Formats: sequence, structure tokens, C-alpha cells
Amino acid sequence: MIRVDEIYSKNFRKYLELLAPGSIFRAGVENVLQANTGGLIVVGDSPELMALVSGGFKIDCPFTPSRLYELAKMDGAIITSSNASRILVANAQLDPDPLLHSTETGIRHRTAQRVARQTGELVVAVSQRRKVVTLYQGNISFRLRELASILVKANQALQTLEKYRNVMVRELQRLGGLEFEDMVTVAEVCEVLRRSIKVLNIAQEIENYIIELGNEGRLVKMQLDEMLVNVEDEALFIIKDYSNTEDKTPQELLTSMFRAFEEDISDSVFIAKILLLGTTSSHLDQQVSPRGYRMLNKLPRIPLSIIENLVDRFGLLSNVLRATIEELDEVEGIGEVRAHSIRNGLKRMHEQLLLEYMV
Repeated sequence: MIRVDEIYSKNFRKYLELLAPGSIFRAGVENVLQANTGGLIVVGDSPELMALVSGGFKIDCPFTPSRLYELAKMDGAIITSSNASRILVANAQLDPDPLLHSTETGIRHRTAQRVARQTGELVVAVSQRRKVVTLYQGNISFRLRELASILVKANQALQTLEKYRNVMVRELQRLGGLEFEDMVTVAEVCEVLRRSIKVLNIAQEIENYIIELGNEGRLVKMQLDEMLVNVEDEALFIIKDYSNTEDKTPQELLTSMFRAFEEDISDSVFIAKILLLGTTSSHLDQQVSPRGYRMLNKLPRIPLSIIENLVDRFGLLSNVLRATIEELDEVEGIGEVRAHSIRNGLKRMHEQLLLEYMV
């Protein structure tokens, strides 16, 4: 069974982009599909691939949809360059290892699957009878779906994303209120991060749909970008606020959590372990204090360098909240005006979070 993350791996995603609606290559494949002639197209000219090619004739001409359509009328395979910018060979015979396992029954598709497994190149098989396009690359086989069905799935995923994001926003507001009261526990930190990762995971699924949709996915992309504003940044600042792991960056820690979520092993205890906040469920009730990166970043006109100076000087958000104007003024880069701005800004933020949480 091929896993979803293999299909949407960085290497295979470039092939989905190559065949996305609106691309020249997709237009050529669609022409072959509509002509009901069938076809076998190999994208790549590695030595391993060319060793399997016999017969046919070399043409080495620029790729155009009409040329692909005309050449597909012949029975043999068509070989293109690795970026599909040129058609190199037409009417070729492919002779992969017959001992390689294949799950396909038709000659064209069985040959395509074996060539892909033997060479690692992308092989596109256009079925004359079933009128479907199947991609083979390595051990992956992937059938191109109709735009209408992809759009339905993308819109359903957007609705799910909106629901999860709304829950995440409420959890962030609650966490903010608790941070001002210095009453945060490990469980609350881990729960917000788990919600954020879930949102990012759904967003990744939608990104995959957008790749398949090509230029038809513009509106989906706009909606996705709007819903993802600050989601990853908030998660990174939370990690920076609470993590005791010094040998990894917040981005590396978030990536580890994201991968674990994909493998369905990410729970609150797992996240606590990554952040070095505990190793068992009993540690989830322990109280922790934020350093203040996330809240201080919300203040207007306070650059990250100043935030770093504040955290270096006071250590925790609670200490910043208790600091006098004179103590804030002593921090490098903060004058009296900025000290008043920080103090008043944090006070307003606290009041706003209380109001939002009460609503």
C-alpha cells in the first residue's frame, strides 16, 4: 500500500505540478485522452531508462501538445526530457525486467509500472479503453482525478479547516489569558500546539489538492492563505516560550511534531517530551511560565531584537508585567517612550483577552 505522504512527497509533487491543469504537458495528455488513442509517455532520459529503449526514431524537438497528440497515434512509447520540454524519441519499444512485480493486467500499464520501478522515472499511461491517466514513478501509482471531484474534496477540507481553526483561536485566547495570570499548565501548552498542528495538517492536504487543480485552484489557494495567517508563527512562538530544548530550533521541533502527527503518534505527552516539559501524563498538570515571546510580539512597533533583550533581562513574561517603567527603560533599545508603550500595550492586551474569553 502506497502511503499518502509518499504520493505527495517533494519528488512526486513536481510531477503533479507538471501535469496540473493549465500546463502544456497536461494539455498534450488531454489531447491524447480525448483522441481515444491511448499512449505511453516517459518523462526522463537517464542512462537506466535509455538502456530499456529499443527501436523507434529520434526526433529531439520542442514539446508541444499537438506534437504529442500526433506521435501518440503510433503504438510505441514517447520519451521526453526530464523536464518534458523536449520530445526525444517516438514509437519506441520498452523492455523492462519481466520479473519485476506488477499489479497491472494490461500490457501498456504493466510495462509502465515496471519501467517506473526499474528506473525511477515518471511514466504516464493513457488508457484507451477506460479513458483514465495513470502516473507511475518508483513504487507509486497514481490515477489523475477529475477536477470536479478534487474541488469537492478541497471545499470539504476548507470547511473542516475553518472549524478546527476556530477551536484553535479560542484555545489561543484562553492560553493568553492564563499567561497573564501565570496559571498555565503543561497540558494547556501541549493542547494548543496539538490544535495548531492539526490545522497545519489539514492545510497540507488542501495544498496537495491545489497542486492537482493547477490554475483551477486559485480561489482555493486564496481561501487557504487567509485561514492560515499567523497559525505557524503562533505555534513557533509558543514553542519558543516554553521549550527547554536548546539543541533544536522551534522550527525543527514543530517539524518533529508535524511528522509524528502524520504517523498518528502525536499526543500531549509526546509533545511534552519533545519540549522537555515532562515524560508522563502526571507531568501535564505541572505549572509552567512563558518567556513572553508570543505576547510581546503582538505589541506594535516592537522589533524582535528588543523582545530578545526583554526576555534576556527579565526571563519570564510575569517579570515583564511586574517591571516598572524605570526597569523597562534600562533594557537596551528601550527608552522611556517605548517603556510606556510596552506597559500600556500589555495592559490593554490583558483586558482584551479577558473580554474575549468571557464572551
